[in-house]
Amino acid sequence: MLIKSAEYVISSPDFTKCPAPDKPEYAFIGRSNVGKSSLINMLCDNRKLAKTSATPGKTQMINHFVVNKEWYLVDLPGYGFAKVSHNARNRWGQMIENYLRKRENLVNVFVLLDSRHTAQKIDLEFVDQLGKWEVPFCLVFTKADKEKQKTVSANIRSFLDAMRKTWQFLPPHFVTSAVKKVGRDKILDFIEGHTKQTGLSS
Repeated sequence: MLIKSAEYVISSPDFTKCPAPDKPEYAFIGRSNVGKSSLINMLCDNRKLAKTSATPGKTQMINHFVVNKEWYLVDLPGYGFAKVSHNARNRWGQMIENYLRKRENLVNVFVLLDSRHTAQKIDLEFVDQLGKWEVPFCLVFTKADKEKQKTVSANIRSFLDAMRKTWQFLPPHFVTSAVKKVGRDKILDFIEGHTKQTGLSS
């Protein structure tokens, strides 16, 4: 897929305030500081599209970007650790759940995982929750350039092995580096293929 345009559309506090569900939609989510904004900017070939920050919990709303005027890329707040109040975390959690379960044009969720670490309990719990909600998802292992390849491979294997204990079929997974643009074409090809199948794209 060739990215011709990627534009910010709106930040919404609730799924009911999101744009009309007339285009296929792909959401990106992960623990705070997993490299989500950097990955989004790399995919769209625009370093300034999503705001990157060293502060966990920067994304606090449902952020929509329209790509090639054909599909929506959605940047969701991170789950897990963030320097915010307990009430704010609960509010985010409810906002994310409502969006994931009720957004009718949502095609797929990309769950971002830091490839420098072994399987984390919070990530496994989140993908299990997606399974219970019957939300389709893929795994995206980020920051693959920041650790030895052997370690990255072992960490990916550890996560997939942990999933195998409760999952009969594993979801697709991608290994990425925002710096070296590793995984970009594979993710965009995945999006392109699924967009054509939805019947929502022009």
